[in-house]
Amino acid sequence: MSRNVLITGCSSGIGLCVAQGLRLRGYRVFASARKEEDVLRLRELGLTSLRLDLDDSISIQDAFEEMMLRTGGKIYALFNNGAYGQPGAVEDLSRAVLRAQLETNLLGWHELTRLVIPVMRIQGKGRIIQNSSILGFAAMPYRGAYNCSKYALEGLTDTLRMELEGSGIQVSLIEPGPILSRFRQNAYLKFKENIDVAGSKHRKQYEAIEARLDKEGSAAPFTLPPEAVLKKVIHALESKRPRARYPVTVPTHLFALLKRLLPTRTLDVLLRKASGEGAR
Repeated sequence: MSRNVLITGCSSGIGLCVAQGLRLRGYRVFASARKEEDVLRLRELGLTSLRLDLDDSISIQDAFEEMMLRTGGKIYALFNNGAYGQPGAVEDLSRAVLRAQLETNLLGWHELTRLVIPVMRIQGKGRIIQNSSILGFAAMPYRGAYNCSKYALEGLTDTLRMELEGSGIQVSLIEPGPILSRFRQNAYLKFKENIDVAGSKHRKQYEAIEARLDKEGSAAPFTLPPEAVLKKVIHALESKRPRARYPVTVPTHLFALLKRLLPTRTLDVLLRKASGEGAR
């Protein structure tokens, strides 16, 4: 079967790196992006690109149908990656803002995944790879909306993996820590758009958050390039027995271990320090 792979969130960072890396490895990559200008740019880079807005069910359906038309109804793998981070204290997140985070980071992925599963069942094989985060198992302050989306993704994916046992469909989670990308810049835009800094009890902490989000280059120790994620995706695609989880970066390995060993309150202290923004 031709190795057709659909990837979401390919405008920059991890998605773009994985799309280009898999294409060079011989995969037929369908690199999707939300904005039409990004789709055009991806095509200029030599990638087959589709417009896919994870907040829009019609866009998801249209992109999937276009891929099926081009591949003769075959898909080897789905890499769910498109996401953004909504910074802000939990008490400053409106229902609408939290819902928007979940629509993009969870519900859009779920809708797309439900489309590919029947095709993979007919084929008797397939790979579903979910790009989670260290924040899918280790919550940090002022990242509540993103924590929520990734914790939910981990639970949904673990359940899906067990339910698909014996179907030939393999399901894996990638858990990156700090990776060089435009994630921080995009998060800053969402912060300014949705958080009322002046009216918040967390004004002082927000000063540190804004400084971190607006910083050029790496803002955290042990930051790796997106190629570190590409390496794990390749293993998840090509291994006869792919892992359920692929931690990426030192902080992810460290906090996975500490979560098993330390009492919750002790871990809270470490996570507050690691986040750079202590709780009020």
